[in-house]
Amino acid sequence: MTAKIDRFLADVRPPTPFVVIDRDVVRDNYLALRRWLPLAQVFYAVKANPAPEIVSLLVDLGSSFDVASRNEIDLCLEVGADPARVSFGNTIKKKADIAYAYDKGVRLYAFDSEAELLKLAEAAPGSRVFCRILMTCDGAEWPLSRKFGCEVDMARDLLIKARDLGLDPYGVSFHVGSQQTDLGQWDIAVGKTAMLFSALNEAGIELKMINLGGGFPARYRSDVPTIDRYADAVMHAMTNHFGNSLPGMIIEPGRSLVGDAGVLEAEVVLISRKGYADTVRWVYLDVGKFSGLAETMDEAIKYRVHTDRDGDATGPVALAGPTCDSVDILYEKAGYEMPLTLEVGDRVRFMATGAYTTSYSAVNFNGFEPLKAYFV
Repeated sequence: MTAKIDRFLADVRPPTPFVVIDRDVVRDNYLALRRWLPLAQVFYAVKANPAPEIVSLLVDLGSSFDVASRNEIDLCLEVGADPARVSFGNTIKKKADIAYAYDKGVRLYAFDSEAELLKLAEAAPGSRVFCRILMTCDGAEWPLSRKFGCEVDMARDLLIKARDLGLDPYGVSFHVGSQQTDLGQWDIAVGKTAMLFSALNEAGIELKMINLGGGFPARYRSDVPTIDRYADAVMHAMTNHFGNSLPGMIIEPGRSLVGDAGVLEAEVVLISRKGYADTVRWVYLDVGKFSGLAETMDEAIKYRVHTDRDGDATGPVALAGPTCDSVDILYEKAGYEMPLTLEVGDRVRFMATGAYTTSYSAVNFNGFEPLKAYFV
């Protein structure tokens, strides 16, 4: 909780639920990444929080941008981003959207399949392309599935084909999983990538870039290493496998830039028990999975939760949202406790909610409005 957010919550108190973002935290997080990883270009993952207030701030700081759709391209360009600093990092794109991006000046694209490569060759001729390889994402609190990436041997063949199709086989990308807590995962991923670089070199292709993806954390309920330790892990992996001949590096932080900048405030709508002997209270809030807290799915991301009654004796709770959907349960097994004095109408604060909250908030599900955002 920053002083600016604290003043906003005390003085403004808008109707809940809402999230308030301190832009100074975003700025400080960006500058810290630049300080600790000066050799890497920062491509902010716009999907983490696509607010114009954040994207324009990062434009002013010199950031580049990882986008997933034509709407995100438009957002970046409208607030002043140079299309040369935009990477169309989604590996699942309509050909019409590739053509749209190309027409806007975007020249850097991700792919992980032959079908996607053929679309790029037709709709974005001559562009730089990078192939995403599969990772297991061990140690990530929000793992990424096999939906993205391909095996290393397939990536080799696809990058050769990219050259033959007139594209520029520029590099390789991977993602070790969002909110990665195992610093050793970058060494595994870079090791796989180095093998691919060697294989392509034998085929007469000199790759120029590694996209190290995201994975850098926000601070939720569990402690995580500091950003300098993540930077050390990345650079150790790079020098371990590439020595002094380092290729260009891209990182795609999202969560680590904006997560800790936000506080989400909600209201207690109902407190109940399921039986006379039940010691667990069910605390229902006016925010849930469909209105900003989608990352509580499977209780994966465990936010720190505070109330004005902190310090009172506590008891076990299940936390749930307001909708008429049975999956709208935030935490039932994660061992959350809240003050026994908690009452209907009290306000509850979820910390580090600047990432993947507003962007996941549904439009009018059950008639509830999307999560509002304020910037200080």
